[in-house]
This record gives sequence, C-alpha cells and structure tokens, in this order.
Amino acid sequence: MIAETPPRALAPRTRIEGLDIMRGLVIALMALDHVRDYFHASGYAYDPLDPLRTTAVVYATRWVTHFCAPTFVFLAGVSAWLQGAKGKEPAQLSRFLLTRGLWLIVVELTVVGFAWAFWLPFLEFLQVIWAIGWSMVALAALVRLPRPIVLGVAALVIAGHNLLDPIRAEQLGRLAPLWTIIHGGGFLKYGDSVVAFAAYPILPWIGVMALGYGLGAVFLSENRDRVLRTLGGTMVVVFLVLRAIDVYGDPGHWRAQASWSQTVMAFMNVQKYPPSLLYVCATLGPMLLVAPLFNRLKGTLAEILRTYGAVPLMVYVCHIYIVHLVALAAHAATGQSVDGMFNTIHDFLLEPQRFAGTGFPIGIVYLAWLVVLAAIFPIGVWWGAVKRRRRD
Repeated sequence: MIAETPPRALAPRTRIEGLDIMRGLVIALMALDHVRDYFHASGYAYDPLDPLRTTAVVYATRWVTHFCAPTFVFLAGVSAWLQGAKGKEPAQLSRFLLTRGLWLIVVELTVVGFAWAFWLPFLEFLQVIWAIGWSMVALAALVRLPRPIVLGVAALVIAGHNLLDPIRAEQLGRLAPLWTIIHGGGFLKYGDSVVAFAAYPILPWIGVMALGYGLGAVFLSENRDRVLRTLGGTMVVVFLVLRAIDVYGDPGHWRAQASWSQTVMAFMNVQKYPPSLLYVCATLGPMLLVAPLFNRLKGTLAEILRTYGAVPLMVYVCHIYIVHLVALAAHAATGQSVDGMFNTIHDFLLEPQRFAGTGFPIGIVYLAWLVVLAAIFPIGVWWGAVKRRRRD
C-alpha cells in the first residue's frame, strides 16, 4: 500500500538528492542523443533503430536515450507532488503548475527553438519542454482531484491511448492540427507553409506526468524501494508479454530477422512519437527498478549528476546551444559543409540531402558528448548557487 504523506512533510527548499541524481543521468543521456543528431549520419540519413541499416553501437547509442523523456516527465510529476508536500495548498499548486507550464511553452517556442535552428524564422520543433509545459497545464486541473483519481487517469491514458492510433489527422478536417498536437504528431502548416513539427504529441505525456504525481508519496514512504521495484518489475513484464504476443500496446509490429541480434533490435524498437504503452513500460519500468540505487550513489559521479539534475531547465537549454556550437565548429574545422548547421531542424526534416557527405564516426560522437558534458557542468554549478541564494 502507498501511504499518504501529510502536508508540509518537507521543508520548503528541501531537495531529494536521489531524484536529482536520477534526473541528472537522463539529462546526460539526452545530451548524447542530441550530439548524435548533430554529429552522426544517423541523425538525418537513416533511422538508428532500423535493424537492417544500423550497427549495434549506433542502435545502443540511440536506444539508451529512450530512458530520458519518460523519466524526465515522470519526475516533473513527482516534483509537483513534492511541492504540495512542502506546503503548497491545492489552489496554490494549481496556479504554480499553470504559470510554470505556460512559461515552459513560451521557452520552447523561443529560446529553445532558436537553439535547435540557429536561424530566423525557424521551424518550431515541439519537443520535450513543450510536452512538459502542456502536461503541467493539465496537471494544474488534476491536482484538484484526490490522488487515487489522478493515478486512475494516468493509468487510463498510458494504457489506453493506443486505442486512438487508427484515428488520422486528415480524417478530422479543420480539427486536424489539434489532433496532430494532441496525439498524432507530425507537421503543422499555415496555408501552404510548414511552420512546426509536433514531435511530442501531448496526451500520452500528460499520462506520464500524472503517474509521477500520483506516485509522489512513494518517494517519502518507508516502503519506497519495495513499491518502486514491484511497479518497475511489473511494467517490464507487461512489456515483454505484450510485445511477444504483438497484439496491442505499440503500432509497430516486429518480426524475426536474419540474425538474432537484428531480431532483438526489432523486438525492442517501440514507438516514441507518440510514446506507446510498450515504450513507457520498456523505459520507465527499468528506471523505477533501479531508482532506489540513486539514493545510495555517492562520490564524484553522483555529485556531477546531482549538479545537472538540480537545475534541469537551465542545463537543458544551455546544452542545446553548446551541442549546436560544437557541431558547427567541428564541421568547419574539418573542412565539411556547415550549411546544415543553420536552419538545422528545417533541413533535418525537409531537406536532409543538405547533410550529405558530412558527419563523423560514432567514436567522435562520444568524444563530443564528453566535451558537451564538461561545458555544461560549470553552468550547473553556477546556476545551482544562484538558486540557493535567491528565492525569486
């Protein structure tokens, strides 16, 4: 049983280091994915999860970053519940989530959008910050409800949204753009011009954030480790069973390939955009299984990850600028075309041929990743100190 936590169970500025470390790890992995996008051919030329085209290293490099978005969004929900545990009344928490969510949407449409593109006007790339923003707006309403009902809504959305997969935006006439944003994903047009790409349809992510909020009490419970391991293990089993019988939970079906390694790749290749039930189980399940370990992690690595995870928005925004700048410098220094480094998202999605003949081996991707992590660390240290000094 998940025990309820009384109001004001935490001091107002208290942080749970295990959650910061966990968040810091997924931020580091997220940076790896974005470095791969800008440095490697699998960012534009082919799907790194296609078993017929990829390699084991490229596949693993991409797949391991699947843990990022579900964990990031889930922990945003947990953090919202912890705000209540620190003394925010439901009405106050609701206002906070509404204003914070709208602010994140503005950040995605401006500061983050420019970071991806280095171009004006840029193609809006509606990604994880967009999804978190709208999920917070939805959670602003849900927090008025009892926590078990919020958990029920989360379970219904996560488990049931794949029933909506047969609905296509083009079937809905004038409501097509709304459906693209809510569930379908894809390009958004104004007249004949493509103005945005909805990479993160918001409905499934609302479910993931609501799940984090509904389970927030677990992280202050004496039964925390047992509950997290039980839930994580259950999600892994659900993934394995449903994926094996291949009847529900992911719109992409798998089949045996020419080799066992390619077969494993096909089996594990579940849909992220939007996140299917099996995607959530295959990623959030293992993270919940290992979550208790983050509370016991000590030493230099823990401190580095905690630094990233304590200031996630600042580190997230800065890492995109740094990844893009490092990629631009690397291409220029090696005599490669830098045309694709400007108006980048537009070209990734609509004119990928502009990147032909550019890029680096996967080993260089990992080297660049370490450079990016080193560059964002002092930013995390500085901004963390600012947040500790200033309540505003």
